[in-house]
Amino acid sequence: MKLRSRTSRIRAGMVLLSVLPLIASCGQAGLYGAPLPGGADLGDRPYRVVAQFGDVLDLVPQASVRLNDVPIGKVDEVNLAPDGSVALVTLLINGDVTLPATSRAELRSASLLGEKFVELEAPKGAEASGRLRDGAVIPISGTRRYPEVEEVFGALSLLLNGGGLGQLQDVIREVNATTTGNEPQLRDLLSQIGRFTGQLNAQRDTIVRAIDGLDRLSVTLAGQTGNINTTLDKLGPGLAVLEEQRTELVDMLKSLDTLSGVAVDTVNRSRDDVLADLRALRPTLRQLAKSGNDIPNSLQILLTFPYPDYAMKSLKGDFFNADVKVDLDLSSTLGNLIRAGQPIVPIPGTPAQPLPSVLGNLLPASPTKPEDPDTPPSDITGLLSPLTGGR
Repeated sequence: MKLRSRTSRIRAGMVLLSVLPLIASCGQAGLYGAPLPGGADLGDRPYRVVAQFGDVLDLVPQASVRLNDVPIGKVDEVNLAPDGSVALVTLLINGDVTLPATSRAELRSASLLGEKFVELEAPKGAEASGRLRDGAVIPISGTRRYPEVEEVFGALSLLLNGGGLGQLQDVIREVNATTTGNEPQLRDLLSQIGRFTGQLNAQRDTIVRAIDGLDRLSVTLAGQTGNINTTLDKLGPGLAVLEEQRTELVDMLKSLDTLSGVAVDTVNRSRDDVLADLRALRPTLRQLAKSGNDIPNSLQILLTFPYPDYAMKSLKGDFFNADVKVDLDLSSTLGNLIRAGQPIVPIPGTPAQPLPSVLGNLLPASPTKPEDPDTPPSDITGLLSPLTGGR
């Protein structure tokens, strides 16, 4: 027995000696630095993110950091900002987890009386932008915490202890008195509210565009603040001038009223004559309508007489452009001139045509059949012989 007790004492002393350095080291570094079993896997390259909280309650280091209730990191440090306004919570997050730069942080409890942990919320859609990197800071506007059980019980205790129970009873009593006997009206009201909300939901895009338009308008007005202030400052003197001329403006309005009365009386008196004049103008207007485009075309010719409208387009300052075509074909010229009533000796290349009446009167008539074959040709043939080469 003595041998066994002595052996057990030696073993206990050895265990105590081995535990003392560990206790000493824990006392120096703190138990918060000791790793906990079952914690999140931080990987080889975790990154740090600082979240600002207005109140961290009893959050401690080594607490879990979760995303959709899945552990992705741990709380490394909990410190106070230099100015003492916020609490700075340093989070260690697994390097393989990618989060937007606009992520939010919430302080939650695992159960009613359980430990606290930090829940990260990654926004979706257009709100998700950038990437949460090492050294990033989640501002206090992006963090919040849930109320504690003690806070809920405290508010309930305040209500039940008379702080608001009497008022609550009065509210319930008035609600019962209002709803009793008015069930059909309430149902109709709820139906109308349902239709109204449905219509609002159908016009959601329009409402959003209207709000965006108001936002742009407010931005524009903000940019024109100087001009608006100047306008308002200068509007006072203008109003003062109007105030000074109020009597003249009132007299002018009275004169306009009198003038309108006279004008109405004049129109009433001359109504029959005006109608008769319009009826008399009806045939003239009808004929003008029938003329169509003849009057505009006539006016164009009248303004450019004796030249056509096209000729006026050729005038360039102090000179006149003209297109002249000269036909120097002698045979064609003679063929156009020789149109008399009697045939003449044909010219090679020119059809035998009578001379024009004017030439026929000037030249002596030649017989249709020569009396003698040896008779020389007529005078016109003699005139043309030099031109035709004596043929």
